[in-house]
Amino acid sequence: MLQALPADGTGRRRVCFVTLGCKVNQYETEAMRELFLADGYVEASPHQVSDIYVVNTCTVTNVAAKKSRQMLARGKKKNPACVVIAVGCYVQREHQKLKEMMGVDILIGNHRKKDILTILDEFYQSREIIDVVEEGYNKPSYEDLKITRRHDKTRATIKIQDGCNQFCSYCIIPFARGKVRSRRPGMVIEEISGLVQQGYQEFVITGIHLTSYGIDFSEKVSLIDLLEEIDKVPGVKRLRLGSLEPRLITEEFAKRISRLKSICPHFHLSLQSGSNGVLSRMNRRYCTQDFARGVELLRQVFAHPAITTDVIVGFPGETEEEFAESLNFVKNINFADLHVFKYSKREGTKAAQMQGQVAETVKNERSAKMIAIGEGCKQNYRQHFIEKEAEVLLEESVEINGQRHMIGHTREYIKVYWPTDQDQSSQDKILTLKEIYLDGMTAEKN
Repeated sequence: MLQALPADGTGRRRVCFVTLGCKVNQYETEAMRELFLADGYVEASPHQVSDIYVVNTCTVTNVAAKKSRQMLARGKKKNPACVVIAVGCYVQREHQKLKEMMGVDILIGNHRKKDILTILDEFYQSREIIDVVEEGYNKPSYEDLKITRRHDKTRATIKIQDGCNQFCSYCIIPFARGKVRSRRPGMVIEEISGLVQQGYQEFVITGIHLTSYGIDFSEKVSLIDLLEEIDKVPGVKRLRLGSLEPRLITEEFAKRISRLKSICPHFHLSLQSGSNGVLSRMNRRYCTQDFARGVELLRQVFAHPAITTDVIVGFPGETEEEFAESLNFVKNINFADLHVFKYSKREGTKAAQMQGQVAETVKNERSAKMIAIGEGCKQNYRQHFIEKEAEVLLEESVEINGQRHMIGHTREYIKVYWPTDQDQSSQDKILTLKEIYLDGMTAEKN
C-alpha cells in the first residue's frame, strides 16, 4: 500500500511539478500549482523527494513523447511510495498504454485538470489506478483554469483558447487537444485585472491556435476584439502575442492592433515552409504570397517590428528545389529570429504515411543551412538597434564575469544586458543599446 510521506512536522504533503512542451502547458501547470498550494501542499523541486509527482506531458514530436515517458518513470525511482499523476497531450493520446506502465497512478489528459485535487482524493480512498481521460475530438467546453498569484517577476502567460481545427498533415495536436474552445472575454479580463494588482506588467496571450479565438462563440468575437478590451485594463503596460497564422494579418487587423498602446511589436507568424508545394502537402491554409503580404502589412504600421517564425526542414517529399525556395524566402523576409525543426514523423498523422520520407542525413544538412540563415537574420535585426534608445523592462540581476548586470527585454523582445550594481527588477528604463552581446545586446543609461 502507498504511504504518503509528511513534508515536515505539520504532515503536509510535498508536490513536484514537471512541465514539458508549450506555453499553454506552462500556464496550466501554474494553475494546478495554485490549486495544490491553496490546499496546503508544499512544493518540492524535481531534485527533491516528493509525495505527489505531477507531469504535464507533451506529444508534439516523438522526442517529446519519449521525454514524457522518461519523466513519468522518474517519480517512482525517487520515491516508490509517491503518487504519479500524468496530465496533458501525451496522456490524452496514449492513456491506455500508460495504464500498463508501472508507476502511473492517475491519468487525466487534457480535460478535468481543474479537478486534479478531487481525483487525487479519490485515489487515496481506492488506491487503484484512476483514468479520467475523455476521448474524442469534441470536448464539451473550455476548461477555465486560471492563475491569481505572482509566479514570475514581470511577465504572465494568459491562456485564452484551447484546441485546433486545422489538422495540418504533420501535427497530432488536434487529436490531443480537441476542437477549438475559446475562453469568455470577461474571464480573461478578470484574470488579467487581478494579476495587475499582483504586480504583473506584461502579459503573453497564448493558446493552441490563437488565430481561431472566438470562432466557437455564437456571437461575433475575434482575437482583435479581445485584445482591444485587454488594452483598456489599467496597469497593463505590455501585451505580447503567441504564435499567429499569417492569414490573420489583414489590413483591418494591422490597423486596429497598431492603435493598442500596450501591444509589443513582436509577432511570431508560423511559416513552416517557404515552398508553396510543401505548404500544400502540409495542409497549411496559406501560400508564401499570403505570408509575405502579412509581413508587409505589419511593417507598414510598426517601426521595425520583430517578425519571428518556425520552419520545418525535411518534410516528406521536400526536393532540393523546394528547400532552395524555402531558403530564399526566409532570406527575403529577413526575420528577426528563426526556429528551425527537422521533420519528425508522428504516428497517427497523414504525413507519417506519405511517400518520399527524407533521410536524416539530408535533414541535418538542410537544418544546418537554415539555421545559418536564421543566425544571419538575427544579427541583421539587432544591428539596426545599435546606438538607439529602447524601453527595457528589467527582470533580474545576474553576475557575468564578476560584473552585476540587470537583464530585461525590449518591446521587440531583444534581450538586454545592462551593467549595474543596483537591482531594479520590474522597472522600465530607457536605455541606449550599444552592441550585440551573447544572445542579446548590451545597454547603457543615458
